[in-house]
Order: sequence, then structure tokens, then C-alpha cells
Amino acid sequence: MTDRGAQAPARESSPSNSQDAQTKIAQRLEALQATRNGLSAAEAARRRAQYGPNALEDKTESKWRRLLNYFWGPLPFLIEAAAVISALRRDWPDFGVVAGLLLYNAVVGFWQDNKAANALAALKKNLAPRARVLRDGAWTSIAAAELVPGDIVSVAAGQIIPADLLLVDGDYLSCDQAALTGESLPVSKKIGDDAYAGAIAKQGAMTGVVTATGGRTFFGRTAKLVGAAGAVSHSQRAVTQVGDFLLLLAFLLALILVGAQLYREVIAPHDWSWSRIGAITQYVLVLLIASIPVALPAVMSVTMAIGAYTLSLQKAIVSRLNAIEELAGVDVLCSDKTGTLTMNRLTVQDAIPFGAFKGEDVLLFAALATQKSSEDAIDLAVMGALTAPKALDGYKETAFTPFDPVSKRTISTVVDSAGRTRHYAKGAPQAISALAKPDAETLKRYQDDVAARAAKGERALGVAMSEDGANWALVGLISLMDPPRPDAKATIAQANALGLNVKMVTGDDVAIGDQIAAQLGMGDHLLVASDIFKDGADVNAPPRSVVEAVERADGFGRVFPQHKYEIVKALQSVGHIVAMTGDGVNDAPALKQADCGIAVSGATDAARSAAALILTAPGLSTIINAIRVSRQIFERIESYIHYRIAMTLDIMIIVVASIVLFEFQPLTAIMIVALALLDDIPIMTIAYDNVPVAPAPVRWDMHRILIFASLMGLLSVAETFGLLLIGMRWAVDDQLQQMIPLDPGQLQTLLFLQLAVGGHLLLFCVRTKHALIAPPYPSGRLFWAIAATQVVAVLLCLYGVGVVALSGAAIVGVWLYCLVWLIVLDIMKVLYWRWVKRRGAELAEGHVGLAA
Repeated sequence: MTDRGAQAPARESSPSNSQDAQTKIAQRLEALQATRNGLSAAEAARRRAQYGPNALEDKTESKWRRLLNYFWGPLPFLIEAAAVISALRRDWPDFGVVAGLLLYNAVVGFWQDNKAANALAALKKNLAPRARVLRDGAWTSIAAAELVPGDIVSVAAGQIIPADLLLVDGDYLSCDQAALTGESLPVSKKIGDDAYAGAIAKQGAMTGVVTATGGRTFFGRTAKLVGAAGAVSHSQRAVTQVGDFLLLLAFLLALILVGAQLYREVIAPHDWSWSRIGAITQYVLVLLIASIPVALPAVMSVTMAIGAYTLSLQKAIVSRLNAIEELAGVDVLCSDKTGTLTMNRLTVQDAIPFGAFKGEDVLLFAALATQKSSEDAIDLAVMGALTAPKALDGYKETAFTPFDPVSKRTISTVVDSAGRTRHYAKGAPQAISALAKPDAETLKRYQDDVAARAAKGERALGVAMSEDGANWALVGLISLMDPPRPDAKATIAQANALGLNVKMVTGDDVAIGDQIAAQLGMGDHLLVASDIFKDGADVNAPPRSVVEAVERADGFGRVFPQHKYEIVKALQSVGHIVAMTGDGVNDAPALKQADCGIAVSGATDAARSAAALILTAPGLSTIINAIRVSRQIFERIESYIHYRIAMTLDIMIIVVASIVLFEFQPLTAIMIVALALLDDIPIMTIAYDNVPVAPAPVRWDMHRILIFASLMGLLSVAETFGLLLIGMRWAVDDQLQQMIPLDPGQLQTLLFLQLAVGGHLLLFCVRTKHALIAPPYPSGRLFWAIAATQVVAVLLCLYGVGVVALSGAAIVGVWLYCLVWLIVLDIMKVLYWRWVKRRGAELAEGHVGLAA
């Protein structure tokens, strides 16, 4: 839930007295070139032309443009090039498969991401549709969008504040601005105070002058931050880097292939016929199709979509698919206090009596100074603290004075069961002490108790009573606090065990945050946000001193909306992957900018639209469960990328090496497409594979991924090339031919089967960093999906469907060959990861020694 207690950054200090307030109003009216009599219609029209409508500007990207973005980039370019070449050669089967996969990738990605594109639309819903304004000396109702700076407007209970106002007349106004500033209770306004667009008037009525409209309001600045916020996901960068790597390799291999074939078929024989050029183009097409992991985006999308369903069972709804892998890499979690770490419910912590009164007297008299029907958070806490609520039945309320921002107290007149009239009061400690006028010694003790509660982050409430309504006695103090959630401390410990640094981000005072943090074991180094982030500083390039302070801090108090955004930017600037929780309009910019914005239970539409993950259950435990699931999903995707890069390298290098060295085309274009289908369709069940939860945040390390995948790929090349050499030797040996006949067409089929079998065995190898025989073992869905695919591959080769048929003996020989190589690959894999682990430990020791 929203952390409360902060004030908006634009708020000025409340005037200390009416003279100061009137001076401030006069200065602001002069600056606005306005008067208390309002504007004329002509002047309002001129200002509207100058300032524009009182509405948020929508600069969101069109849906068509967002859809077209999925066809732009290295990987889409490769797929599109293959589709174009296939169409030019009228190779329609290849064209249909490649173009279909391209469209599938775009549609899945667009459909998932489109749900997160409505943040500004949700923000707009909070603007008031109508406003009562003083124009040409008469009050009239107009559309809120027609307001301009300098207009005089009136607001009353139940209305939404239509623009930023300076209140100039009226008794008082109580505003609920929790969704804007994070304050837990309605804020009492009086003459000279500012009121903000989007806040809701709860009590009272006042008149104000419009000081800002549209995007210049506090609300509008928040909306602008939402529009400007956002970072490219790490998964998008990873896919781009994979595409760049394969594109570069394909380009180099294509140069070798084209150069060799041009010399062999065109330059040397001096034959420049189009048929020979077409043959070379066909070779390049085969290489191009081989170089494109066409199903990579689709497999990632399907894996994350299934993961999103799993997260929904954990009470976490994914609004952007890439949030899953972002959450897996999160190393800093910035968490709200109220409602996430605490119960979001004020409770009485203690009752401190004074004089001859007892603790139960303090609670009873405070309850008698409360209306039973009140929904105020403090009133609910007082009524809920009564051990015997039926004791109130013996009292009859005859008069009640509600709370107002001047007196800061409530007073009730009550007749008890004996017919005696008594008066009871509760309110701000200073208001109650001024009413009761205790002696100096009692007053000092009273003030010391109030200060001690404040130091502990507790709110103090004074209580007094009177028999005649004129002479009051100090009854005591009540301390209130929003207590931690029962599971919060254990959840924080679990987060720390998972390698997360949890930072408290609260709008309340640092003293309150310190108290809760101490109870939860989060550290006591909380900073006042405004002490770190200075007005006018460049948000996109925070100074090193600011970044270091943010990294060291255990949390932040008195946080304003832009502070959350700046905290995220500062952490991201030094490589942290940041998750930020929130629920209000004020949280939306930070939620969108964070690598994983999390809208907690009960969040506003604006927060949910800006967030990547939406929780439907309160508390931090839901986030920790989601992180565990996300890390498992990340491991599955990383395993698939290892496999896919290695297999693509295997196919590309074999195609080029065979053509250049032996003038033998090892695979037809349709074989490569069939391999893509046989390999990737069943491997989508990797989304269900059994994987452990990583003990620390996981993120894309493309250097390590490419090294390991290339190692596995080169070993796979050796495996396939070895079979090619065996097959070529077999084809010219009469004795071997008598045992198992093998012609060039059957050799192509032999290589096709080896790549299909060896590819899936390679996946079983790379899916874990441990030995193949060690747990966790493949899930049933993955194992049987691959087994079924292998049956299909064997039947295709046995009966010659789309390929030249092989004998049963040749098929068995391929399987035995691949199983032997599986052992070799697994040994090399284990040795590599042991080296990585040892190298990481040595580097860590070196850093520790350097720091010492």
C-alpha cells in the first residue's frame, strides 16, 4: 500500500499566522496577474491560448508503430532476408515457414507488451471533469480542461481538485492526497496552503486561485515522468546481442562461401551464367537459414508466458513478459513501508496515564471523544483498542465538535448513566496541553513523553476531560503506530538469503522508518531523501556522491515522487537491476523506470498500468515467491540459448566447410527448416523443466554465454564433421558399402539425423551445470516431448519422407555415435563450469584483498 506522511515537493511551508498567509496570497496573486474577483472570459481565453488546456498531453507511440518495431533489428532482419531470398527463388515452402515464424514472434510480443501501454490513460482518469469558477464576476460551472492560471475556483467535500490551487478563502479543507504524495491521513488545509490537482476534498469548502494547469501541475509533472520513464529490458539486449553475434558470423562465413564458389564455378571456368550465380545464391540461402535461430524469440515468449501463468498462481500478475527475466536479476528491491512491510493499519501501542487516571481511563475517554460512525484511521485505532467496547453503552453523546486544522482536536459532551454531564477531548498533544494547562512539572513530563514516542516513530494523541467544560484535566497520552506485518521479518531474511538488498522507501519521517527497519532487521541507515537529491540536479547523470549514498543507505524517509524515480536511476547508473514497489499515482514514474516495477495489492490504475508485475495479495512474501519462480524461468531460457547458439554454429560451420572443402552440400534448405521445427517445437516444453532456484540474482552475462555456447558448438562441429568424414570414407569403400550402402543423398540424411539426435542430446547436456547423471533430472514433459520428436525423426529417415531413406542399421549407428559424443560433451561441460567457479572465487578473493 502507499507509504504516507510525505508532502509534495511543491508544497510551501504553512504560514505561521494569518498576516503571513495574506502576504503570501497577495504576492502570488500579483505574480499570476490575478485578483480575488477572478478573470474575464476574454482574459481566460487569452491565457488558455498561452498555457493550453488543463489536460495531460498524450505522446504515446501508436499501436501500429509499436507493432512495426517487432520487425526491426538484427534478428528480424536476418529472418526477413531469408524470406525475401526464398520468395525470389520461388521456394514457397521455405518462405511460408520462415515468414510464419517471423509473424508469430511479432504478434506474441506485441500482444503481451500492449497491456502495459496505458499508464497515461489511467492517470487522466483522475482529473476532475468539471470545476466551479468565478468568471466575469459570476460563479459558473465549466469543464476542468478550460481552467487557466489566475482563475478563482471553489472546491467542496467530495470533489476532485481540478488544478493546483493556492487557497485564499474559507474555513478549512481536508484533502486526501495519498495517491499523489503518499500521506497516510487526509491533510488539513487552511488559507495560504496549496492544494494539488487530483487530490480529493474530504471535508470542508474553500476558494482558491489556480496556480498551475495541465502538465505544469504536480500531478502533471508526475505524468510526464511516466511518459519519459522506461528502460530497455535486459532480455531484449540479450536477444539483440545473440542476433549480432550470429549475424557477424554468418557474414564472415558467407564471404568465405561466396568467394570459394565464385572462384570455383565462375572465375576459374570463365562461366558467368545466371544458373551458376543462382546456385551460389542457393548456397547462401542455405547458410542464411542455418544462421537464423528463427524460433528463439518464440521459444522465449512461450517460456515466459507459461512462467507468467505460474506466477499468477503465486498471486503475481505479469503485465510485461520481460518482467520475468528482469525480476530474476534484481539485486536491489526498493519496498514501500506501509502495507508492504507494515499492516497499513494504525494500532494503539500504549496508553500513558497522568495524575490519578489509569491506562483504561485514557482509552475510554479517548473513545468517548470519538464518533462511533467515524472511518478516520486514528478513530478506528482508538475504538479498536477498547478491551470492553460495551462500556460505551452507558454514555449518551449530546454534543460533538469535529476536528479542524485550527483547534486540532475533537470535543464531545456526554451524559453518563448517573445523569452527570462530562466533556472529553482528544487531539494533537500540543492542542490538548494548551486546553488542560497542566503545571510546569507535568507539562515537561508530558512533552518528554511525546518526544520519546516521536523518536521511536510513533504518533502521539493527547486526551483530556472536564466536568464543567471550562476547566480541563490532562488524562494522558496514546501512542499509535502501523505495526510490521507478522511475516515481514522472516520474508526480509529470505530476501537477504537470495542475495537481495532490500531498501525501505517511505513517505513517512525517518524516525518511523528507523523503528520499523530495526524491528525487521533491515539496518538503521535511513536517509532523508531531500538531503541526497537536490533540486535542479541532472536526474540522468547523478553525481558519484549521490550514487554512493544511495547504494550505502538501508532506506529513505520523507520520499517525494521524483525521489523514487531518482533512486531508481541512481542505482541503475552503476549496474544494479532494480525492483520498485508502489501503489499510487506518485509511484508511477519510478515503477515504469525500474527494471521491474511492482504494483502492490490495492494499487491505483496508474500504478498498475506503469508496473510490470501486479500483486493481488498484500505483503513482501508474494514478491519473494515471484523472484524464486523467475530465477527458475531464467535458468530455463539461458539453457535454451546455450543450446540454440551451439546448434546454429554447428549447422553453419558444417554447411560452409562441406561446400568449400568437399563441394558437398550437407543439408538441403528444407532439411534445415525441418531441423528448426524438430528441434524447437518440442523444446518449448523446457518451460516446465526441473531447475534449481539460483542462490543469487542471475543476469545476462553474454561474454560467458557466448564462450560456453561456442565451446559446445565447436565440439558439436567436431562431432558432425567426424560423421561427415566417416560417411565420405564409407561411400568410397566397397567393403563398407556391402555392409551398409551409403550414397550422397543418404549421407545428407545421415547428417540430418545426427543433427536432430545430437541436438536434443546436447540440450540434455547443457540444461544443467552439473554432470548429466546428477539431479535435477529433466521434467517428464520435456523428456517425452523430445522422445516423441526423435521417433518422428527416425521414421522420416527410415521411410524417406522428404529425405533419402536410410537403413535401420545406419540409424542405430548414428544413435550410438551420438551417445558416445554426449559423454565427451558432458565431461567438457563439467570441466568448464568448474573452471568458471574457481576463476570467480579467485577474482572475489582478489577484490576482497584489494579492498582490505
